[in-house]
Amino acid sequence: MSLDYLTVVEQARLVASRQVSSRELVEHSLGLIARHNPDLKAFTNVMVDEAQAQADELDGRLARSNETVGPLHGVPIAIKEEYDVKGQRTTFGTNAVSRPAKADCEAVRRLRAAGAVIIGKTAMPEFGQWPFTESTTYGYTRNPWNRAYSTAGSSGGTAAAVASGMVAAGIGGDGGGSIRLPSAWCGLFGAKVQRGRVSPAPNKALWRALGVLGPLARTVADSALMLDVMAGSLPSDKYQVEPWAEPLSTVITREPRRLRILLTEAAPGAAPELEAQTRAALHRTADTLARLGHDVIEGELPEYKPGIAMIGQMAGGVTDEFKQIDSVRLLEARTRHAAPLYRLVSPVSTIAEDSADALAAKMFTVFDTYDAILMPVTAHPPLRLGVLDGQGLIGTIRKSLALTAYTAAWNVLGNPAASIPAGFTANGLPLAVQLVVAPMGEPLMFQVAAQLEQAAPWAGRHPTL
Repeated sequence: MSLDYLTVVEQARLVASRQVSSRELVEHSLGLIARHNPDLKAFTNVMVDEAQAQADELDGRLARSNETVGPLHGVPIAIKEEYDVKGQRTTFGTNAVSRPAKADCEAVRRLRAAGAVIIGKTAMPEFGQWPFTESTTYGYTRNPWNRAYSTAGSSGGTAAAVASGMVAAGIGGDGGGSIRLPSAWCGLFGAKVQRGRVSPAPNKALWRALGVLGPLARTVADSALMLDVMAGSLPSDKYQVEPWAEPLSTVITREPRRLRILLTEAAPGAAPELEAQTRAALHRTADTLARLGHDVIEGELPEYKPGIAMIGQMAGGVTDEFKQIDSVRLLEARTRHAAPLYRLVSPVSTIAEDSADALAAKMFTVFDTYDAILMPVTAHPPLRLGVLDGQGLIGTIRKSLALTAYTAAWNVLGNPAASIPAGFTANGLPLAVQLVVAPMGEPLMFQVAAQLEQAAPWAGRHPTL
């Protein structure tokens, strides 16, 4: 039996039925990491001994018990560098942090409780500041579909690990598009859930309310299963949401009702001109939704420029993370140059959070008329590596804002949005579209994504490595 490119759901089913052991899955994953990671640079820390020991413990538990195992029992999962895994450094993508975490963060704890094997930590740009997974500490993370191209970011290491088949799924974070952008450029399904849906503990919030945790996966079902495990607020969390009425894994087995969907090519803020293949993918998806029975109407979003709020909250969030630094001299030059600016503008984050309700009241009027929005994730397909080479701080910020023009608004506002695969460019690079829904609307978002996946399957095509 080939273990290549099995989904999370398939892996968990094989382990639970004792057709494959967790140790076999872990060894297969470790073998792929050893073969491909030196080039792709997806993982920064591979937890070989820990993963093998955890797999053996899980196999032993399964052999000794007839009890129902967890929904992720024995499945290897990757974790982005910004989240705590007990005993491992939480580096935030830099060599300037050296202290190991004393405990798992809440999301990792829940994954372990469901039986997942934590196999390693994945690359990110320094402190997740930029939507390109390039750093002086870890170099370029390469896109498995074409290694001359970027994965985007900041969850680019997780995206490369999943797209290459080294793991079936991994955890990223989205503070301005950081799950959706690398999912789009690596051919994955990536959802930014409602603010407060997944506990950020031990933090009260991530990036002053911009950030959320979530999975990157090759299928909608895998992402749904992961979120069923991870979802849930703690009393200590700043943002609380009501649980879903039923698991997403159940919701996606039903088709959505007939929907009114707004199709728009325009970004909430300033954006580059939409590239032709990206535009074509957007309209193909709109045509598919229309054939599936939905009413797709082309129009515009309410005018809203998230840039100042986004920059202020990001600056505040990164300033908070700077408290973990052991050595300032080990930071990248652009981070050292950015630090005084961040401290200067971070008070804007408080204003942005306080004014969020007023901003949302304006922007969310679109959902009085429409059930969902179909729009680009980014204006163009993957860019070549080295986007930030030779760029000073201002040039880096300018390039980053251009890439996040379609995604950042939904972080400021906090509602769900997802990147959905939508075919390939003429030279074989992934294309994607973004689906945005009203607050608390993840069940509907996942139903539509699953419907699109069934109509135009994407998970069966893999990069050649």
